[in-house]
Amino acid sequence: MSKKPNILLVHGAWADGSSWGKVISLLTEAGYNIVATQQKLVSLEDDAETVRRAAESLDGPVLLVGHSYGGAVITEAAHLCPNVIGLVYIAGFALDKGESLEILSASGPVAPPGAAAIRPDKYGFLWIDREMFADNFCQDVDKTEAHVMAVVQKPLSLTAFQGKITDAGWKNLPCWYQVSMNDRMIPPPAEQFMATRINARTITIPASHASMVSHPENISEFILGAAKELHASFADEAAVHGLLE
Repeated sequence: MSKKPNILLVHGAWADGSSWGKVISLLTEAGYNIVATQQKLVSLEDDAETVRRAAESLDGPVLLVGHSYGGAVITEAAHLCPNVIGLVYIAGFALDKGESLEILSASGPVAPPGAAAIRPDKYGFLWIDREMFADNFCQDVDKTEAHVMAVVQKPLSLTAFQGKITDAGWKNLPCWYQVSMNDRMIPPPAEQFMATRINARTITIPASHASMVSHPENISEFILGAAKELHASFADEAAVHGLLE
């Protein structure tokens, strides 16, 4: 593989593709082709299909990056995308086959602090209380930016929250995982558990759940490290094949 991998960014619940804004700029400056999806957050199956279509549209290999619920999405989408060569989880749900966000969230000894800020509506969608958003989702983000994030949040449907993984893509691909030490939406021990379970190359940073917003340099460097490692490994493999032919 002589071509750099494309980097496909997948946002999670209560956010949209613009949450990657700072990371997109840094990755683009590094010379990579970047695409960020806009997930509907209505069902896991539909969100995985959105990622599949985006990956299919890209020429060459693809590195999938998922934040939060986006981690579940890339886990489910990976087996549908033959050009995906690696997975990066940013404080994301690296679920196993048969698991859902609901199942994993219920398995911990205590609920994360941010759970108290979640408000279901009568239409089957989960919101974060706008007054509690900054303190639970992105407590290390500038107050003005955090307010905007609270105002524009996209809710997650109960259907997506309960959606079960049918194929755990991390079992067949190299993985990376970023743990947020100050995460109030996913307990940091749960993130560490998932990182260990998928045998991921792991970093831990003192960040909130929205680490790509509060620590874009760290997150960009982590993603770039994954992309460069994959690029180098495939280049070495191609060289070996060339010598053997």
